[in-house]
Amino acid sequence: MATSNQEIVIFGEIQKKLFYMIPERWESIYLYASIIEEDLKKPVGEMYFYYVPKGILKRKPVNVYQIPGMFNIDEESYNELIQKLYLNIKELRELHRQIKEQLWTNLTISIKDSKFKVEYAYDDLGRNAEFSPYERHIIWRYKNLEENLELQTKEEQNIIERYLNSELIQFERENNETYLEGIYKNPVHNIIDYEKTLTVEAALAAQSSSEEEIAKPKKEKKTKKKNDIKRLDTGHTDELENQILFGRVEKMKNAVQHTDDDFNDDIILSSDFMTRKD
Repeated sequence: MATSNQEIVIFGEIQKKLFYMIPERWESIYLYASIIEEDLKKPVGEMYFYYVPKGILKRKPVNVYQIPGMFNIDEESYNELIQKLYLNIKELRELHRQIKEQLWTNLTISIKDSKFKVEYAYDDLGRNAEFSPYERHIIWRYKNLEENLELQTKEEQNIIERYLNSELIQFERENNETYLEGIYKNPVHNIIDYEKTLTVEAALAAQSSSEEEIAKPKKEKKTKKKNDIKRLDTGHTDELENQILFGRVEKMKNAVQHTDDDFNDDIILSSDFMTRKD
């Protein structure tokens, strides 16, 4: 696919933002974004991305929307970074509007093995779409994050099997377009210092330790009988862990400069929305 200098500049901006937003070393990054336009309606967009942490053992992909809670980053400021990233996606599409008759409806960006890859797709995402947003997310995760079909729920397996037997696969083969280049090589500062932050596993372990401290009885209560001390069951423990993980976020100062006047031209549906059934 032919690429202009303007597109290459936008690709560089997208890469820099992605590199900045990930707070630990990574093996690969996968991003999905779409823009749905309907007559007399405001455009609606979907965007989510995952990264695979670097490590000796294979690690699970991390959802971008989990980063603020895991790494103690202000969620509001981080969401502004997501909005700025989406603005670059919009800029790319507006540039294509000027040079192409048919506009892509969604794209997938992958960064792996020092390669930056963009796949443009043209399938219908409107009212006549074969798959719902929820289903598209399940399919996208299966295709890009290499999720094991056997480990999926029965419902997810059915969605993927429908996709594998659909005409959409042939349509994608015939119409999708791909661009490939080397990654942006200039050094980029990250949102927090690698050397001063914990990995995802360490962050979760630290949260578990905090939970144990909270669950311990105070010194003055040590003389009470064991049956006076209430133990948390599994359900309550999970709930408490979530509260610790996502509820205690310190404010990140001066991490984002407010240079864009309008972040909300389009509606961006979060990954939580995309994985929720209506």
